[in-house]
Amino acid sequence: MSDDPTNVPFPNLEGGALAPGDLAIAPSGPEPGGKTAADLEAIFDVPVRVSAVLGRARMDVSDLLRLGPGAVLELDRKVGEAIDIYVNNRLIARGEVVLVEDKLGVTMTEIIKADKA
Repeated sequence: MSDDPTNVPFPNLEGGALAPGDLAIAPSGPEPGGKTAADLEAIFDVPVRVSAVLGRARMDVSDLLRLGPGAVLELDRKVGEAIDIYVNNRLIARGEVVLVEDKLGVTMTEIIKADKA
């Protein structure tokens, strides 16, 4: 296998959720007709905003101003429910919160298929 990241094919995201083997690294060299990371090299440095939304709450400004350290804010999601993952304010996936060493992270469990309207 080559350590060259430009030879890693992208998983097929057309069907919705990823299959277990979709993220495995393929043998070096592009597949005939397949896309590789090199095909997208022009956009590698484009910044995007990624947001993981744990839940939402609606409240009056007066209630918001009364919040202090240690205040608990009730969200519209239950413990264990999937969180929404947005890229540039567009829902692209759902996932779970994970703990990696001493930091929180997000793992994607479902890719949301984009509407082509």
